[in-house]
Formats: sequence, C-alpha cells, structure tokens
Amino acid sequence: MPITWIVGLFLYSFWTKVPRLKNRAIKIAFILLILFTNNLIVNEAIRAWEISVTPIADLAPHDVAVVLTGVTDTEREPQDRVYFAKGADRILHPLQLYKIGKIKYFLISGGSGQLVNRNKNESEAEELASILKLAGVPDSVIVLENKSRNTHENALFSAKVLEKRFPGKSYLLVTSAFHMRRAKGCFEKANVPVTVFTTDFYSSGRKWTPDYWLLPSESALGKWSTLWHEWIGYISYWGAGYL
Repeated sequence: MPITWIVGLFLYSFWTKVPRLKNRAIKIAFILLILFTNNLIVNEAIRAWEISVTPIADLAPHDVAVVLTGVTDTEREPQDRVYFAKGADRILHPLQLYKIGKIKYFLISGGSGQLVNRNKNESEAEELASILKLAGVPDSVIVLENKSRNTHENALFSAKVLEKRFPGKSYLLVTSAFHMRRAKGCFEKANVPVTVFTTDFYSSGRKWTPDYWLLPSESALGKWSTLWHEWIGYISYWGAGYL
C-alpha cells in the first residue's frame, strides 16, 4: 500500500549510513507522498476503474437483485442493531428499486469474511435481510446465501441458489463500483448472466479548483489503499482462474 512504501522509505533513510542512498530515499518518499495525497490523481484513477452508475430510469425491470455483503460489522457490541460501514448503498439502492417495482426478489449473498467468526448468531446476509424487513419487505421475497466468505464463493453459492429458486430469470448484480469488475467476472465464470448495478462510489465529480488539485489530503491515501487492495484481488482471482 502507498503509505507502507512511504513510511518504509523514510525509515530506510534514517537507517542507511550511505548519504547517496539516504538522499535518494527521502526524495522518492516525498515524491510519493505528494502524488498519493493528491485528490485529483486518485479520483481519476478510481473513475477509470469503477463501473459507471446506471440511471434508474434506464434500468429495465429484473426478477432478482443479487446483493453482495461486506458492508456491516458483525463483531461490534451490543449486537442489538446493524452496524454499517461505508457501503450501505449496496442494500439501500436495491431496496429503492424494489419499492418502485424494478426488482421482485432479493438474493443476499454473504456469510462472514473473518478467518474466525466469533459471532455465531447472524451472518452478514441475515443482517441486511433484517434491514429490508424493517423497511416493510416481506420474508417471501428475501432469499439468503449465508455461507460464502469471499467474492468467488458469492458467485459459486449464489449460482446454485439461483438455479434452484429462480431458473431462467433475470439477475441484477449489486455491489460497490470499485468491486464490480471482480464480482461480475466471478458470476460470469459461474455461468450466471447478470446486469450490473453499481453503488457505493469512491470517485466524485471532477473539480478544477486549486484547493482540490494542490492541497494534500489524508483521505487520498485511504482511497489508494482501497484501490490497490482491489487491483491485487483482481489479479489474484485472475491467476487462480476465478475470472
């Protein structure tokens, strides 16, 4: 991750006794710091990677919205509510689509991404389902896949549910914009034809004011970390044959 490179270079500059290497490490660290804290650069990179938004008016009705989880904290106490991290639009946007008649059913896919899941009561899919029920969505239109631990398993396990419960229907895949390329590839690999519907955008509209492209921002480092994580995940999935 960019912050790791920057900190590593600064630490190396303090550690090395060779003046030439010390100066080079400091210069490179400062250059990386400037580049990776620039809002304009990271926003353009994310805009190029994210799958663009689909206007609701342009979206044809679909039978099933396949909603991928990964936006709640199942470990937080007290466990008397749903704790959302960034990405709540993954469930809120398909809820809106359901309310206006664009989708008929929900398939919520996701168990726990933790290596050791200490919370044995609810999966992430069950937590999102509870939000839908609070919003008045009947149980009869909510289907859960609560065993998957990653995007690859989301696709494999959802494919089995869709084949059993909704064969030959139309499927709308809902996940974050930065995650959609990998998710779509996994579902296509599992022979599930999907229409993509992106949510939870990290990019923003272009701005050309001096404060936007000159002033450094610590949030840019976080966005780069998210983007690098997804790039590495995409390459790893491709290498493993999941895409």
